[in-house]
Amino acid sequence: MNFHGTELRQKALTLLRGGAKNAEVGRQLNIPLGTISYWKHIDRTKRGEPVQTRPSLLCPRCDARSLNQPTYAYLLGLYLGDGHISHYAKHKVPSLMITLDDAWPGIQDEAEAALRSVFPHNATCRVRTKGAHNIKVYFKHLNCLFPQHGPGKKHDRKIALEPWQQKIVDAHPWAFIRGLIHSDGCRITNWTTRLVRGERKRYEYPRYFFTNVSDDIRQIFTDTLDRLGIQWTHCTRHGNPYNISVARKACVTLMDTRDCPINGVTGVVEVSGVLC
Repeated sequence: MNFHGTELRQKALTLLRGGAKNAEVGRQLNIPLGTISYWKHIDRTKRGEPVQTRPSLLCPRCDARSLNQPTYAYLLGLYLGDGHISHYAKHKVPSLMITLDDAWPGIQDEAEAALRSVFPHNATCRVRTKGAHNIKVYFKHLNCLFPQHGPGKKHDRKIALEPWQQKIVDAHPWAFIRGLIHSDGCRITNWTTRLVRGERKRYEYPRYFFTNVSDDIRQIFTDTLDRLGIQWTHCTRHGNPYNISVARKACVTLMDTRDCPINGVTGVVEVSGVLC
């Protein structure tokens, strides 16, 4: 293993203190850039000089960095539905991962765009999994932005919005609803039959569904619908009250209008069939 001697390190520090760039010193002395950066950081710390904070470490909650609130509201909906935060021992910082179905690449694109907007200094990536992709971003202060994170599954613990989150949701409720629908919702074409003048006829009508095992998350969803004037009902299936239905024509039309298309098609999952 190649260890750099004290004399070479001191020479590098002399050049750095003289104003030379890290990359320039690394090339001149044939030393890896990471080593140069580490030496410079330790040297400035020992001498009591202020260490400049990297933009990627700035937190909207801790450092008052500006936050794109409408996009955050959408991302919060995605997180409550299909997202989780994890911190593996081999990784320096935690990651936010949102799992989205490959059948709807437009939603995956919008989710990644949202991550880039909320975390402009952090790279995003996609990790393939069976039938889906995990849309990911690494950031040291994820828990600050998503305080709902905790051990275990969301439906096994209390989920409540912080006052500052509720303020954002109240200001941008449609973006929040959009995120919840894109993660744990769908827009279906439902149908039924009626007997008209002795003849059975088929009638089709659209409706929205939101399905989540967490009572708290469903409550947050329906509370937001109430504030928007959207009428909803519980739709129990197999004894499980996990489904929220929006079926009134005017309410469905309003949600269609406010749920802007993605790539020219509706941004929510749409299927056909009889539910409930």
